[in-house]
Amino acid sequence: MFLFHRRRKDAKLDYLKILSAIHLIFYLLGALVLLFIIAPLLGMFLNTTPNQLFETANEAEVRQSIWLTIWTSLAGTLFFAFASIPLAYLLARRNFPLKKLVSGIIDLPVVIPHSAAGIAILGFVSRDSALGKMGSALGLNFVGHPLGISIAMAFVSIPFLINAARDGFAGVPIRLEKAALTLGASPTRVFFTISLPLAWRNIVSGLIMMFARGMSEFGAVIVVAYHPMITPILIYERFGSFGLKYARPVSVLFILISLTLFILLRWLAREKKT
Repeated sequence: MFLFHRRRKDAKLDYLKILSAIHLIFYLLGALVLLFIIAPLLGMFLNTTPNQLFETANEAEVRQSIWLTIWTSLAGTLFFAFASIPLAYLLARRNFPLKKLVSGIIDLPVVIPHSAAGIAILGFVSRDSALGKMGSALGLNFVGHPLGISIAMAFVSIPFLINAARDGFAGVPIRLEKAALTLGASPTRVFFTISLPLAWRNIVSGLIMMFARGMSEFGAVIVVAYHPMITPILIYERFGSFGLKYARPVSVLFILISLTLFILLRWLAREKKT
């Protein structure tokens, strides 16, 4: 009996040693991934002086570009959220014909090249399209306009919101919704008082990710509107015209502002939930 327990103890120790070795390998691999992400950004920051950042921040063209990038992405996020969140609820709660096809279509903007997405959006909002003709009747041309930029940003980023909201609604216990319906609550009331509040964490996360992804878009936007310039296009233009020295400070400034906004939104969302 003593030998049995001894062997069992030795086997457990061997297992823990193997487990520790595996974890060490995982830590090393994780460190390499983090280094791969941090090293290029750190190099860019270290090669940009505070004086260069200050001068760049004082340029009217840069400030206007950053503000345009922020508000067009935010506008597209909020506008399309009104239709995206109900669609996410249907995907989480209802079975209907071609549901898998609909889910696949939602993920298409992530899969296709964003330059191709820009071509598709351009055809959708050009003067010859139905939407373009409606805009022309109102004296509005989406091409080269902030509205066109917002549409292009929303097109490539909307899957982040829909998928996050769908997962949030799927995580809401269906028994709570059924209980409320049994007690006489209407489907609308159940949605707004049970489903939406309980899925709010995922919905807010999806909104933030859609907003952040829209701000970083380049390929789709440049096809629809080279001017007025959002910041990713301004960085590209300065790099092509003047080189790395002039493009880097704008990149660093935009990263700092984007990171600050991202952290602030995450913090505000967390405060609401507590």
